[in-house]
Amino acid sequence: MRPLLAKIKPATGFSKTIYVVLNVLLPLLVFAFVRMHFFQLALAIILLSKWRMFAVRPRFWPAHIRANAVDIIVGVSLLTLMVHSSSQLVQLALTAVYAGWLLFIKPASSALMVSLQATIGMLCGLMALFTSGGSWPLYGLVPVTGIICYLVARHFFDSFDEGYARLLSYMWGYFGAALVWLLGHWLVFYGVVAQPVVILVAIGYSLATLYYLDHHDRLSKGVRRQLVFVMVAVSLVMLVSLVLSAHNKIV
Repeated sequence: MRPLLAKIKPATGFSKTIYVVLNVLLPLLVFAFVRMHFFQLALAIILLSKWRMFAVRPRFWPAHIRANAVDIIVGVSLLTLMVHSSSQLVQLALTAVYAGWLLFIKPASSALMVSLQATIGMLCGLMALFTSGGSWPLYGLVPVTGIICYLVARHFFDSFDEGYARLLSYMWGYFGAALVWLLGHWLVFYGVVAQPVVILVAIGYSLATLYYLDHHDRLSKGVRRQLVFVMVAVSLVMLVSLVLSAHNKIV
């Protein structure tokens, strides 16, 4: 997989220039189509940009789709956020974020950068889901949340050659789905961010940091306590605010 990535991403010369131009052109085209309200075309070019997934034998398609899942989640999510924003400035900012993702973050292959990719994928995916589908019934929100959590977790664990990557990813997907099933009965939004997004990203980031530091033998007791405290504190604050919001609406 790594040699293939090296061939697709040229390091120098004219091919490097073409690579940069194409990766800048894609977000600009998405932005232009959004401004013209051609949302389906914007989605189509994002999906067509992943044609290399199918340039292999069909038996390799599932592995390639899983390997590219976070990139697809980020692209589709940023498009969704653009569509639901009426501000041209916000849409331009999201376009810049997408270009930065394609040029600098997605091509990286170190464990640290793959961890960052997974975190961004979960944040963008869940924000887009609750921005566009906050009024969906739970039988729509719950499975989609579980799929997003599973895919970003699998992306994260695969970079560490984790023997239990599939099991751990299923567990994180189940946790995300279960949390949304519980909180989805009374969603609370902080601006444009839903409460389940804050909790899942905070817990997911903390757990990923614990795993990363432990994997590199850099996890101290002090850091472990700090991260556990952050997870517990964020969860308690979110849950208390949910109870208070529910109480105020009932009263």
